[in-house]
This record gives sequence, C-alpha cells and structure tokens, in this order.
Amino acid sequence: MKNLGNMLKQAQAMQQRMQEMQAELEQREVQGSAGGGMVIVTLNGKSELRGVKIDPSLLVPDEVEVLEDLIKAAHADAKARADREMADEMQKLTAGLPLPPGMKLPF
Repeated sequence: MKNLGNMLKQAQAMQQRMQEMQAELEQREVQGSAGGGMVIVTLNGKSELRGVKIDPSLLVPDEVEVLEDLIKAAHADAKARADREMADEMQKLTAGLPLPPGMKLPF
C-alpha cells in the first residue's frame, strides 16, 4: 500500500506540472510560413490565430486562390510547429514514467 500512496503522490505532482506546462505553452506564440516566407501565420499555444502577414506582391486580384492556398499552408505549418512543441514538452514531463507503449498524455 505504501507503493500505491507514492504512485498517487507522483501522479498528482505530474498533473500539477502538466497544468503549469499547458498554461505556459498557451502563452507562447508559434509562426508558420509558406511561399518562402511570403505568408506568415502566428498562432498561440491554443492554436488560436494571432496574426497574418502577407507580402504585398501576393495581392494580385487574379491570383486569389494562390494566396488562399499559401495562408492555409502557413497555418498548417504553424499548427505542426505548435504540436511539436507540445509533444516535446510532454516528452520531457513524462520522461522516466512507465507508460504503456502508444499511450499519450494528456488523454
């Protein structure tokens, strides 16, 4: 039973650290780009859009679809970067924790 008590304490401490880490990550901003940096999208840690920068040379009325595609690509790039940061931080947090293969946190 003593071992179970220790495991519960470790789980509570890890939950606290996870909440702190998530709050910190929500404050971070991540940028993604497309078109060689002609479109830059900024997301926060919750993947909420915080900003879009578009090179003025892309503002051609006949090529709206190109601009739309570049915005989507830049957003996908930023989202992937944010997800990688979250996964990296989660890996640091759970290092040494005996989790079953394939199990990911948070659930």
